[in-house]
Amino acid sequence: MMSAYQKFTLGDRITAQQRAFFKENGFIHFTNFIQRQTVADIIRSSEEVQQHWIDNEVEKVNGVPIKYGKDIDGKPIVQRFAFINQHSLLLSEFTKDPRFGTLLDLIGPEARLGLTEKDGMVFNHYVNSDESSFTKMGWHTDGLRDIFHGAKLNPMLNVGIHLSDQVAENGGLRVLPGTHEQSLYGMLFRKRYFLDHKADEREIAIAPKAGDLTIHDGRLWHRVAQSTLTGEASRRRVIYIPIIAGKYQPKHADSPTAFYQRFAGIVK
Repeated sequence: MMSAYQKFTLGDRITAQQRAFFKENGFIHFTNFIQRQTVADIIRSSEEVQQHWIDNEVEKVNGVPIKYGKDIDGKPIVQRFAFINQHSLLLSEFTKDPRFGTLLDLIGPEARLGLTEKDGMVFNHYVNSDESSFTKMGWHTDGLRDIFHGAKLNPMLNVGIHLSDQVAENGGLRVLPGTHEQSLYGMLFRKRYFLDHKADEREIAIAPKAGDLTIHDGRLWHRVAQSTLTGEASRRRVIYIPIIAGKYQPKHADSPTAFYQRFAGIVK
């Protein structure tokens, strides 16, 4: 059995070792996917989108609610952007990086980046302060949304591009290795979706540096732990892009808000 946490370098193909690790554990971590300057450029672009959405009181994008909160200075910020790739030229161009095509091979020839589906490119901005509305996220799987929609559970991966250096004290992504191979019953009932934040003795803390990339299977149980730090030290930004297969289901400006997204307030 492989070690439950190794770090890899992404080349022009997925190696046999990387594929075996991902198949067994349901997640994988690649270091130095983008340079620090690119990280800074992406953050600056997100701040431009943020200001535009605040100025125009944007509540939803393609039916997906935007999560607003307050920064450490009390000023309003966007803490969860949906479809940010459709509102930033820089991020739209970033999705054309050919290395994303390499990642599709983890599913197969029918896979694609879900840039117009699900929630598109999601930008999460966590900060632990008294007025923050986004500090943690309880145990869940990403595949649940397909079940909510009454759809077949198609292959789905979540690609994370990390924009902050992560230390254990600052919370972050926790995964339960191997749970992507569970039964449908286990996927539905192993934990209380979003309500259960308790640490699991089998969980692994993902510890990326700014510029690293991670992937986790949509069936894998995971959570986002709250930072024990406060203020500026707790700030953490990460982008997620889905890799999906199956029927093409794009969203648009008139798309309805999904049932489960109407209760987004339970997700802190």
